[in-house]
Amino acid sequence: MKKGASIVLNTKRVYNNYIAGRWTEAADAQRLEIQDPSNGSHLADIARSSSEDVDRAVGAARASLSGEWGRMSATDRGRILHRIGEGVLRNADLLAQLEARDVGKPLKQARADVEALARYCEFYGAAADKVHGDTIPYRSGFTALTIYEPHGVTAHIVPWNYPMQIIGRSLGAALAMGNAAVVKPAEEACLTLLEFTRIAEEAGLPAGALNLVTGTGEEAGAALSAHPGINHISFTGSLATGALVQAAAARHAVPVTLELGGKSAQIVFADADLDRALPFLVMAGIQNAGQTCSASSRILIEQPIYEEVVARMAEAYQRLKVGPALSDLDVGPVVSHRQKSIVDGYIALAASGGAEVAGQGVIVPDAPAGGAYVRPTLIRDVPATHRLAQEEIFGPVQVTMPFASEQEAIDLANGTPFGLVCGIWSGDGGRQLRLARAIQAGQVFINNYGAGGGIELPFGGVKRSGHGREKGFEALYGFATTKTISIYHG
Repeated sequence: MKKGASIVLNTKRVYNNYIAGRWTEAADAQRLEIQDPSNGSHLADIARSSSEDVDRAVGAARASLSGEWGRMSATDRGRILHRIGEGVLRNADLLAQLEARDVGKPLKQARADVEALARYCEFYGAAADKVHGDTIPYRSGFTALTIYEPHGVTAHIVPWNYPMQIIGRSLGAALAMGNAAVVKPAEEACLTLLEFTRIAEEAGLPAGALNLVTGTGEEAGAALSAHPGINHISFTGSLATGALVQAAAARHAVPVTLELGGKSAQIVFADADLDRALPFLVMAGIQNAGQTCSASSRILIEQPIYEEVVARMAEAYQRLKVGPALSDLDVGPVVSHRQKSIVDGYIALAASGGAEVAGQGVIVPDAPAGGAYVRPTLIRDVPATHRLAQEEIFGPVQVTMPFASEQEAIDLANGTPFGLVCGIWSGDGGRQLRLARAIQAGQVFINNYGAGGGIELPFGGVKRSGHGREKGFEALYGFATTKTISIYHG
């Protein structure tokens, strides 16, 4: 498809919950309206679930563990996940267009998310029967061993920025380990997860293994977090909401995997390959309109090349075009007008503390007036203590800061409450490893920036970016509990 081509997508318009293998209205038949952030139009209606719906979903998941799903071998679980991945690829165009319209991201980014979702299904499908326990050398007359068992019923609270990718990395691992799941997607963007559930049903996933309830965080999300029938929670979202989820789970001693965002830096040294670095520096800040937990919102630049890098980034920013998701430009709208107001408020802070706007993208003239558009903005000379350098903006905004030494770069990179991702650009091998060890982050990229990394790479944060790991084999162990068996045989 040519860039800028128009697509007409016929959606179902009305979506229900999926509980115990059946599509059903919310208990009180209430609904929420979903808007298209590109133009503000009505996109679809979803069920507004209550605690009653959540309770039914948890009960259905629990029942599946003593039924077909709980008796299924790891090999057969893996085969179902593979079939789900194949279904995702067969429905790739629908899913990409729906994700673009629902979230606001350009089609090329939505297509990449579809590929990632399919890859998660393939990866965890292949891994399902390869999680092995150990035998432990122990006292004479004993054989000791460990096995991995599913937690039971897992809750998955999914944000609106990357619905497909995040359901792939959390649900894929949970199902591979034999858990039964209840998914609560964000009300702002959940349509691809509803379609994914249909695909899983068609692939033969037994009833109750996957249940999905839509609605608000305050109602359905809170009820799910506090439900006594949940055995593990996976949450991705804001620090404030994550704290509420963890507090609710603590009442029942339920473990929680938290991915809570970041203020990630890329550190550019004077010996860096700037031609290679520049596209990564910019794209890691504006991908998905900057609404990425692992977005590189801070660019730390060694003083001898500071002006050159800022000038080159500013030039790149001025070429960025912003418009409707289906126009497939550089940047789409942010997810809502509420989010636009938040991001615009941060950009307005640039004039304080000595910072200034170095470059901005352009909203195309034919962008609909009702869209939630924000001009991508590069802000230079931001002090380390400024709000722009300390708080997660969650929009297409990057700040630049100079440094004079390795230690100053480390101090700046570590000088926020977050610790999710960091990028290091340098040709000095010793420096690369020194900084990689010194940086407080769950992932460090050297001479690249993966914005969260690949399917195989464990992902998660330190400090206020959360705890626990998703992706890779590490995620499988997070969705399992270790049982130790000691046998006396004389």
